[in-house]
Amino acid sequence: MGGMKRTARLALDNRDLLLSALRALAPLRGLALELGSGTGEHALAVARAFPDLEVQPSDPDPEARASIAAWREEAGPSNLRPPLDLDLLAPAWRRIAADLLLCVNVLHLAPPAAGEALLEGAAALPPGAPLLLYGPFLDGPPPARLVRFDAELRAHHPALGLRPLAPLIEAAARRGLRLETRQPGREPGDLLLLFRRAP
Repeated sequence: MGGMKRTARLALDNRDLLLSALRALAPLRGLALELGSGTGEHALAVARAFPDLEVQPSDPDPEARASIAAWREEAGPSNLRPPLDLDLLAPAWRRIAADLLLCVNVLHLAPPAAGEALLEGAAALPPGAPLLLYGPFLDGPPPARLVRFDAELRAHHPALGLRPLAPLIEAAARRGLRLETRQPGREPGDLLLLFRRAP
C-alpha cells in the first residue's frame, strides 16, 4: 500500500493557508466532505488538525483514491474516513449530509458545469455551513503564469481552463451562498474563497 502513496508540491504549499482559514471557523464539528481530494494530503492534514471533525475524502480517480487510502493506512487518525468514488458532476455526493465542503484546485481541471454542480450541492448545506474553495481564478488582468497555465489546460482539452471569478460569485449568490472571505493564495492568481450558506 505504501507504494501507492503520492505527494503534491501544491498541496504542501497551500496546506497551512487552508488550515488557517478553517481555524477561523472553529469550533468545527460534524462532517467535512472534500471533493477532488487528489493525493489525500489535505484530508489528512485537516483530520489531524480538527479531531472533532469527521473528514470524508473523495476522488473519481482510482489512483488518487489509492494514494488517499495509503496515507490513511500509514498515518491517518480515526476521524479520517476511507475515500469515496465521487464525481463532482454526478449527483451522488449531494446525498451526503455534510457540514462543510472543501474543494481545492479542482474547478480548472473540470468542465465548466462542475462549478454549477458544486454550488448546487453547497446550496443544500445546513444554514451557516461553509464552502471553502481554493485555486486559480481569472479576476482582472491575469498574471503571465495564469495565461500560460490556461493555454496549457485548453490545449490538453478545450473543456478545461481557468474560470472567471465574477460569474462564480454571482451564481453562488443566486443560490444563497454569500462570499465571506477572499484572500490571495500562495501563487499569483490563486485565491482562497469562503462561501457560507445563508441562515
